Amino acid sequence: MSLRINDTVPDFTAQTDQGEISFHDWIGDSWAILFSHPKDFTPVCTTEFGAVAQLAAEWEKRGTKVIGVSVDGVEEHQKWKGDIQSVAGAPASFPIIADGDLKVSKAFDMLPAEAYLPDGRTPADSATVRSVFIISPDKKLQLTMTYPMSVGRNFAEVLRALDGLQATFGTPIATPANWEVGQDVIVALSLDDAAAEEKYGTLDKKLPYLRFAKSPL
Repeated sequence: MSLRINDTVPDFTAQTDQGEISFHDWIGDSWAILFSHPKDFTPVCTTEFGAVAQLAAEWEKRGTKVIGVSVDGVEEHQKWKGDIQSVAGAPASFPIIADGDLKVSKAFDMLPAEAYLPDGRTPADSATVRSVFIISPDKKLQLTMTYPMSVGRNFAEVLRALDGLQATFGTPIATPANWEVGQDVIVALSLDDAAAEEKYGTLDKKLPYLRFAKSPL
């Protein structure tokens, strides 16, 4: 069964390059981003993990933990992190899960149940392990993105999406296209004009169903 938005994400115990974790316990009361890749020592993923490393202060500012998933082992992760740091100029201080048995990749619906790792495998054997999952503190999936092998993930967009999720989490607002922190937000239709103005102040009414308000952040 597919993992859908607002589903509770799978809990699991796994080895990482920083020791064993229990996933839900590791998340704790934080937001979390789980991002995966099909093989260590691959070019696109090296640049992506470097981008995540460079954003360490931004994740911390947003109370968000990041964790990688790879179908390679702990020793490979530890060696690969040296390459990541040399390219990015920043240490990859986040853990990387060793998913050699594909337990996590299958639990998060990145690979079919019958998938296995053949001898002499290439990244193409686990190509769909190229996903990003943003998880709220209640352990529910809030957003997912899956990329092909040829397109590097845009972690500036992941950061922007995280900002939007945190701004709207549990509140009757949404963000418009291309929204960034500080810009006006859209008021949910669950509030009539009077209730919306009481809560958010003067509205900018573009259409009866499209009403903007100043960001509460």
